[in-house]
Amino acid sequence: MNSGGAIYHIPVLLGECMEGLGLQDGGTYVDVTFGGGGHSKEILSRMGFHSRLFSFDQDADAERNIPQNDARFTFVRSNFRYLKNFMRYYGVEEIDGLLADLGVSSHHLDEADRGFSFRFDAPLDMRMNQRATQTAAQIINTYAEEDLARIFYLYGELKNSRKIASVLVKARAEKPIERIGEFLELIQPLFGREREKKELAKVFQALRIEVNEEMEALREMLQAAIELLAPGGRLVVITYHSLEDRIVKNIMKTGNVDGVVEKDFYGRSFAPLRPVQNKVILPTETEQAHNPRSRSAKLRVAEKI
Repeated sequence: MNSGGAIYHIPVLLGECMEGLGLQDGGTYVDVTFGGGGHSKEILSRMGFHSRLFSFDQDADAERNIPQNDARFTFVRSNFRYLKNFMRYYGVEEIDGLLADLGVSSHHLDEADRGFSFRFDAPLDMRMNQRATQTAAQIINTYAEEDLARIFYLYGELKNSRKIASVLVKARAEKPIERIGEFLELIQPLFGREREKKELAKVFQALRIEVNEEMEALREMLQAAIELLAPGGRLVVITYHSLEDRIVKNIMKTGNVDGVVEKDFYGRSFAPLRPVQNKVILPTETEQAHNPRSRSAKLRVAEKI
């Protein structure tokens, strides 16, 4: 599968994703979240000789997992927000399926120096693309108090977002907040012991989303996917928190992130997709027991009309 690296997280809802994609011989498919390569490897094992797979990842670490000597596979080191541009570059006008496994991988959480986890004292980084310039430390030390509060409220759904922002702004006036240890000393007292880990996870999630512009990138990728999908093509997306799930749900039902159904003069819907299942697909109890990352996962599948 790879040259010297190992799959750095167990792929979530693997069988369900493959069923959702409905792989056809001769089809063109895209995995916009290559990561450890688990989903891509399974797609390659199931798709025909004349099919093609393009896999995106902006993280240099993912390149260690690239499959070797498979002419059907193309790796694109880029943020998936540039999906449409790269498909045009490779001469692809239509795709037959797209898979997105959103969120942060266990690899990122386990790599101490990347700054994604509050389990380690490391620089406040959180960049998925290490060629990018903005880090979590820069956000904490330069954003206005009201902007920090907005990030923690919108992206972390934290009720005490204003208090968190106020504490950080007062502390940074004394000296910059550069490391996770310093950051935790400031915010841990703001949470009750019984919910401390869950609340800290929300804080780190909010910062990670802002650092990597995840919501903007997701919207751009989904709109590009709608344009690229051939009639009958499948959009398969795994989400892990309510913000991204709401966007995906709205796109699949109405074709836009606001969830507003647009209709013509005769009352016919303009929605370009139709959900394949009426209900969201959740991991089984067995999968959740063997793969903790799957516990908050939701899978949605839609088909291009």
